[in-house]
Amino acid sequence: MQYYLAPMEGITGYVFRRAHQELFEPLDKYVTPFLAPNQNRCMNTREKKDVLPEHNTGGMTVPQILTNQAEVFLNTCRELKKMGYQEINLNLGCPSGTVTAKGRGAGFLAFPQKLDGFLEQVFAGTDCKISIKTRLGIQEPEEFFTILEIFNRYPLEELIIHPRVQKDFYKNKPNWEVFREAVKRSRHPVCYNGDLFTLEDLQLFQEAFPQVNRVMLGRGMVVNPGFLNLLPERGGDGKTLDQKRLWAFHDRLLSDYGKDLSGDKNLLFKMKELWFYLIRLFPDSEKEAKKIRKVQRLSEYCQIVHHLFSEKELEVPTHICF
Repeated sequence: MQYYLAPMEGITGYVFRRAHQELFEPLDKYVTPFLAPNQNRCMNTREKKDVLPEHNTGGMTVPQILTNQAEVFLNTCRELKKMGYQEINLNLGCPSGTVTAKGRGAGFLAFPQKLDGFLEQVFAGTDCKISIKTRLGIQEPEEFFTILEIFNRYPLEELIIHPRVQKDFYKNKPNWEVFREAVKRSRHPVCYNGDLFTLEDLQLFQEAFPQVNRVMLGRGMVVNPGFLNLLPERGGDGKTLDQKRLWAFHDRLLSDYGKDLSGDKNLLFKMKELWFYLIRLFPDSEKEAKKIRKVQRLSEYCQIVHHLFSEKELEVPTHICF
């Protein structure tokens, strides 16, 4: 089984990816949060920093592009290829209203003919490997079969399917019935993405889809950055979390974000985002979670976190609800 890190804006940037690769069992592929180029520029300063080769020297990193304009996509491909990247991912999955209103992300799926023309231009204009991360459609899952016919016309490196429609956002359950049919009909290798938060979730998926050997982990990987270390196939026992390693991971992020961000306020905001996920490894820690949400001083934050890691025991969650 191959394991990928899902792109999560504001969370899985290069600081997170680099620390993860060095402190935990590395994933097979890391897809970056999307770059949003336009006619005037390929990348802004923050985006360029995230894909700089010197910030991505560990596992395989795949930049993701969000656009519905072929020439803009190709211009960005050229810049990324100069940096040494051989594979680029197209974002057809972002469900955000501000994105889809412009016909980008999952919004592009509402225009099959335009998407077909876009892909025709892209594959005629670059020799980069192109993968796609997609949803099933806008309103109804059955929309995907028309979309898949388009994907099948082009030599994709792989197809990463999040089996929800845009209107679902992250509610309701992923549609495994349509995903199963998509696996049968796809000409390309298929990777699954969607609600694999725990070992139990992963086991159920593997039992249902033994023919699928690629999965993408997002929120579950941020909850437990040591997810792969638990897997028997990677040498884990399925139940032992390394508390010292997780603590070291936290401190590494705190230090590196501190160098990257200006001011304690921005640093605290970034760490609070992380704790929305991490706190789920600490049972009965509602008081500490509330303190982290409200803390305004870095020194107080460090005291709260020190208490959590030194006084609380980690526990592998068997169920996670967002």
